[in-house]
Amino acid sequence: MSIHFVKPGLQTSLQDLGRIGQMHKGISRSGAMDTVAMQMANWLVSKPLDSAVLEITLVGPTLAFEKAMTLGVCGAEFELFLNGNQVFNNESFNVKPGDKLQFDKLKTGARAYLAFSGELKLAKVLASYSTHITAGFGGYQGRQFKLNDSLELHQTQIKDARKLPKECEMFYSGNYLLRCVSSVESSLFKQQNKNQFYASSYKVSTDSNRMGIRLSDNPIQLDNKLEILSSGLTQGSIQIPPSGEPIISSVDGQTIGGYPRIANVITADLSLLGQLKANDKVNFVFTTNKQANIILTNKQKIMNKLLR
Repeated sequence: MSIHFVKPGLQTSLQDLGRIGQMHKGISRSGAMDTVAMQMANWLVSKPLDSAVLEITLVGPTLAFEKAMTLGVCGAEFELFLNGNQVFNNESFNVKPGDKLQFDKLKTGARAYLAFSGELKLAKVLASYSTHITAGFGGYQGRQFKLNDSLELHQTQIKDARKLPKECEMFYSGNYLLRCVSSVESSLFKQQNKNQFYASSYKVSTDSNRMGIRLSDNPIQLDNKLEILSSGLTQGSIQIPPSGEPIISSVDGQTIGGYPRIANVITADLSLLGQLKANDKVNFVFTTNKQANIILTNKQKIMNKLLR
């Protein structure tokens, strides 16, 4: 073994960029909910940015190491202790055999990503290491890690120290403004419904998970039930069920859906969905497809420049 789970945390799993091109088979993309933090963590340990990492949700694990390697943590900020000494997000650090890393109190965000300078001794499923927890396949035995599990790595090594540029560091306030474009059924909603949607502040429900983020407070008041045929459902689709409380589709969500979609979160903001936790506040603002493409292009240019 290389990494031993002394404590597994609430939901710690292997994730990468997911399974692209499988939705027509009814297989959701899965993968890291915050792909930006995932890629930054891999950059810290000098690995390809799409390499598999540990996704750590809300309550972190305690990990013991049997091989020397370099680690990097990005995304949600936990109090981190290596053998009792504090270490930090956004900068690489080394471990040696016998070391223990403890994820203590969660300070901001919802999901942290731990990258490691070693290769997995696991087989990919449909070209990905991602764990689809609901369906039970991929990753480590198709599930999140449990007490006393061990993750086997080979070709571990110590890498040169790296620290994220200040411009790349992320801060999670608990109050989020998500930019949206029109969706497939937006035209079915009355203008007063759309006005209410964009003027309202929502609260993230405790029922949220990797399948979908449910929002409460200020339900959309529909005069008539909107009936549609089920069709393809992508990450970031915002459905309005009969209750009027929006549901944002996420990485493990169903591939087709039957609730009308009032809007879609733009691609550049999808990673923020991975940092939403219960009781966070969410507002939406409309943008055009043209503006959304410009925002995404500029974001990719900045990432490419900083993480080269």
